[in-house]
Amino acid sequence: MSSIPTREVARRAFAHEYNDASYTFKESDDERAPVYALLPTGERANRVFIVGTLTETEDIGEDSEYWRGRIVDPTGTFFTYAGQYQPEAASALRDIEPPAYVAVVGKPRTFETDDGDVNVSVRPESINVVDAETRDRWVVETADRTLDRIERFDAEGNEYGSMADEQYDLPLAEYKQAAVEALQSLEAEDGESDEPAKVET
Repeated sequence: MSSIPTREVARRAFAHEYNDASYTFKESDDERAPVYALLPTGERANRVFIVGTLTETEDIGEDSEYWRGRIVDPTGTFFTYAGQYQPEAASALRDIEPPAYVAVVGKPRTFETDDGDVNVSVRPESINVVDAETRDRWVVETADRTLDRIERFDAEGNEYGSMADEQYDLPLAEYKQAAVEALQSLEAEDGESDEPAKVET
């Protein structure tokens, strides 16, 4: 009986950190080895789990449909792209009416611009509409995971912390501050409407 490959854990990260995760790597020379994005707080991510407000969708394809979604969390913006190879996600972006809370599981993607900048996006495996409670829980859990990674960053034997230290010249205090502010934003929203707010673009 052939062994079934296990799926990678979907990591949680806020947009502020995720958009800085421009370094990607493989851990073996195998052509089919997974590609990981290196989170600046010292974790590898082959898959990610994000929840936020889908504020905008657009079909930017030329010959065939290719959908772009803009998803906002308390720290910034994720961009997700889906076309013919992600039919379920593409149809979700086509059908969901923004603004709406959505949960996305997908893979990190990087693209180098002509200027030499690296844009980070999500290639979605699934996009589902969720409620405010799910979004709030994601913010709390993602803040916890972020703060845990920062705490372990310099721990002996944390190879991804060492790798992040080498690859990125980025202050960890920024990500800690973003996590704290994300939690504070939930407190500020208490008592307000459960509907996703219209976001100025």
